[in-house]
Amino acid sequence: MDTKTIPVRKPRLEWLDALRGFTMIMVVAYHVCQNTFLMSPRISSSMPFLVLFRMPLFFFVSGFLAYKASIVWNLPTLARMLGKKLRVQLIPTIVFFLFAAAVLYNGPYWDVVMDKLESPTKGGYWFTLALLYMFIIYYAFAYLESKLPRKTCIPILIFFLLSLCVYETCYLPKQFWWAFGHKGLQNDTWLHGSSLIQVMQYMPFFLYGNIVHRYWNQSKRVMDSAWFFPLIITVVIFCTLDVLKWHTLRFEWTNLPMTLAKFILLTIVFMYFRHYDKYFTHMTWIGRTLQYIGRRTLDIYLLHFLFLPNLPGIGTFFTANRHNFVMDTTLSVLLGLLIIGFCIITSNILRVSPLFKKYLFGRS
Repeated sequence: MDTKTIPVRKPRLEWLDALRGFTMIMVVAYHVCQNTFLMSPRISSSMPFLVLFRMPLFFFVSGFLAYKASIVWNLPTLARMLGKKLRVQLIPTIVFFLFAAAVLYNGPYWDVVMDKLESPTKGGYWFTLALLYMFIIYYAFAYLESKLPRKTCIPILIFFLLSLCVYETCYLPKQFWWAFGHKGLQNDTWLHGSSLIQVMQYMPFFLYGNIVHRYWNQSKRVMDSAWFFPLIITVVIFCTLDVLKWHTLRFEWTNLPMTLAKFILLTIVFMYFRHYDKYFTHMTWIGRTLQYIGRRTLDIYLLHFLFLPNLPGIGTFFTANRHNFVMDTTLSVLLGLLIIGFCIITSNILRVSPLFKKYLFGRS
């Protein structure tokens, strides 16, 4: 009789999968508002609010999942992890980027490709590229951290603080040439052309999620304390109002309320899904739906740009009837859900091929 211990897989956190699904819906809804309705943040009543937490929350969850206490870091493990991420993130991004350049834009094909490559957003496909950079950086850090004689929280906290310092430089146009707002978007610089500028902007949220998972018991104690939620709700109200309405701070300090709002809003959403976890299990229809979307985030992100319609008339309506947050958000989300449905159907069709399943969507 074989007495070897069979490793038991840690059960998935269903509410976390549901949270990923919710975040994906917010991402698609934002792109509907921006690309389908052709609304600018100055006109839309929902875009400025959604932008505060949608992508930070996505990177937070990615950082949360990146930490795995069971991993023994050595060179073979590092090479295996990097190889897997390169396959999962890079190959699908290249394939769908080239396909989108062929079907979504007018003009000579290679001119379109080069134009989008020089843009920091890569025609929308910057996210998977930036996330790949983050995993490469984090895996290298985790490997080096494992070589330290003592395990402490100091290395990851120093890494987090350094990432915040780098993040801040993106919003100081007088001091740093790569900062947004300095003579427009600097597409001709290598930081923007490589999409590393997005890594600088979102790495703190990735590391924040990683820290929360590393110290999960301590994090739960803080979140469950009587004082924490009332405090962050109070702070985020003032921060969000300042970002969206008051604009009381100027120069270098103007980024402080925006940064706090991003961190606190994603924390509130995270706490909400954890607190009401029983509503997001596979036993409820909303839980099953959000979990299914959450497990297909890569598929949906890669495909949804292909299904965004062109409906500028709706944007014109909201321009004439401004500050209608409920209608603005509802229409964006409903159309976003329809697009997600088409993405999932397309994904399921492509997954019939094991080759497509492995190399287009990173599944073995």
